[in-house]
Amino acid sequence: MASIKEIAKLANVSQGTASIVLNGKGKQYRISEVTQQKIYEAARKLNYQPNISARRLRSGGEIVLPIIALFWALDTRTMLISRFLKGMQEKLQTIEGDYELLIQPYVGTKLSEVRSLVTGTRFNGAIIANATEEDEVFLEEAQLNVPIVLYQRGSDKYCSVNVDSYHTGETVARLFASNGHQTVGTIVPNVSSKAIKLRKEGFLSEALKLGLTAKEEHTVYSDFSEQGGYEAIKRLYQQDQELPSALFVISDQMAVGALAALNELGKSVPGDIEVVGYDDDEVTQFTIPSLTTVHLPVEEMAAECVRLLMDLMHHKQIEPTSSMLDTHIVIRQSCGNERTS
Repeated sequence: MASIKEIAKLANVSQGTASIVLNGKGKQYRISEVTQQKIYEAARKLNYQPNISARRLRSGGEIVLPIIALFWALDTRTMLISRFLKGMQEKLQTIEGDYELLIQPYVGTKLSEVRSLVTGTRFNGAIIANATEEDEVFLEEAQLNVPIVLYQRGSDKYCSVNVDSYHTGETVARLFASNGHQTVGTIVPNVSSKAIKLRKEGFLSEALKLGLTAKEEHTVYSDFSEQGGYEAIKRLYQQDQELPSALFVISDQMAVGALAALNELGKSVPGDIEVVGYDDDEVTQFTIPSLTTVHLPVEEMAAECVRLLMDLMHHKQIEPTSSMLDTHIVIRQSCGNERTS
């Protein structure tokens, strides 16, 4: 393994300067960006892996354990993090040895500004969740010093755990067609997400193939929240009081708000309009009516992320690999076999 001395020599800087930068303190000590990049480039060329455990011992830490970082975007998808952590915890309990978990919030589109990800000095491996399309571009161009697994994103460069989002959208369109619908619509979270885009595209494409009418004004973008779903229904109704007879809401949070707005408008669900959500959050069992939704296997995906990361950290996995898990529709009262009219 390369030493800081070797990195300093290759970068043509002092050993102290190399150490400061590799410890993530380059900005604090006003070391120029050019010099920092030279040091990082030298570290990458020499395949430098920071000894985090030794560093913590030197700083007086009593317990030295490998650290797994979970990068989770700072938006309303934080509701899903409890399911993800449950899946991680259950998997870690089956693995020999103990690990520490570091939760690293980040702002969508600004993953590149998280210095610890670039330096690799705070953790031994990372799972990155909910990256925006801009974040994905950064990841593809970056040369990171720690093992990385992507959650709900695809990549030829990193290991990833994903579902077939396009196929999921197709499945919802087929459900609506089998229930005899002619007009359909969708409410889409207004975030930069390739997965969400694929769900929408799969749904609309399959609806067209099946002869369903999906008017442009019946695709509404709104905030990724209950309030966003509520406001989306109100906008739909203002634009066209003839609502579609079936609606795919690509977020359970938004679907909860949509159901409230439909109730205010005096619309019967599923009598006047059927609704399907996405994620299968626990709350969907208790909405009125209970929400038909796409089950996203968050816990299983989290466990698979941990498995892949362990293999990378212990050099059992070298080449990038993609694990694809299955989704399915959970039929409840808002759409499907329990439709009353």
